[in-house]
Amino acid sequence: MAESSYTGDAYCVKCKEKKNFTGQVKVSDSGRRMAQGICPTCGTKLNRILGKA
Repeated sequence: MAESSYTGDAYCVKCKEKKNFTGQVKVSDSGRRMAQGICPTCGTKLNRILGKA
């Protein structure tokens, strides 16, 4: 499965609020799709679970 890009929001644990980000969609070991990106404010890794592939 080819990786695709995702643009949306995710909760940043460090900033303690939702942030808009652009990241890559990956499939976890359990078969769930998740978007991974970087917080534009603090640079922390953001994850958002999208659902099963």
